[in-house]
Amino acid sequence: MPMRSEGGHEANGLTAVILAGGLGTRIRHLLGELPKPMMPVAGRPFLEWVVRYFAKQGISRFVLATGYRGEAIEKHFAQRPVGGVEIVCARESEPLGTAGAFLNAVKLSGLVSENWLVANGDSLVLTTEFGRLCTAASEGTSLGVILGLEVEDAGRFGSLQVTPEGVLKRFAEKRPGAGLINAGVYAFRQQLLDMLPRTRPLSFETEVFPALLAEGHSLRVISSHGPFLDIGTEESLSQAEDFIRDHQDWFQRQ
Repeated sequence: MPMRSEGGHEANGLTAVILAGGLGTRIRHLLGELPKPMMPVAGRPFLEWVVRYFAKQGISRFVLATGYRGEAIEKHFAQRPVGGVEIVCARESEPLGTAGAFLNAVKLSGLVSENWLVANGDSLVLTTEFGRLCTAASEGTSLGVILGLEVEDAGRFGSLQVTPEGVLKRFAEKRPGAGLINAGVYAFRQQLLDMLPRTRPLSFETEVFPALLAEGHSLRVISSHGPFLDIGTEESLSQAEDFIRDHQDWFQRQ
């Protein structure tokens, strides 16, 4: 059964699903028994900063898609709820992939939403384009919207190829140099959930999005600039404390 934390209300017809089930293989030796998103940063688990960032953007209903050591996440948010926010924890029993974890979390939560936001529990993009992302998802003609991030070196991530109108053409291979990368933040209409395959594991990035493009469906990309952090490596994790402390205005303080 999913675990629920103190209540809030659904904001702007949007419910956020935060993917927090990863093993954190590359930094496992630093985590002890903690799941990666629960790594302490600036006095709080990193996952809580993710929730507080989106809460500051106006979202008040969250589903945390947990997996490895999911009980640690459930216990934290039960004991230290974020003010004005409803949190539901939905645990997967085996790795399901990004899209599989999303669908599992929606099903277990029992929630219904006009639109869904998907983001990672181990990364943050601080952008002023969040409102455009949500508007494009709820009012546009595309089934889904991807947040793209302009970076000086896209070599680690691969890049998004888009039309001048901001429609996704394809995912490009990794190559050095400036580019628009997938920031791992997506907004979907409810309609898209009914179209997703029920196979598991299932990945948004390598299966769902390419298949939708191949079938002629439209996916929108909102290009953005802003500070970005992924705590998946020792180097990036070492930057996390300063990242949070230097950008306190982006987070709900309640």
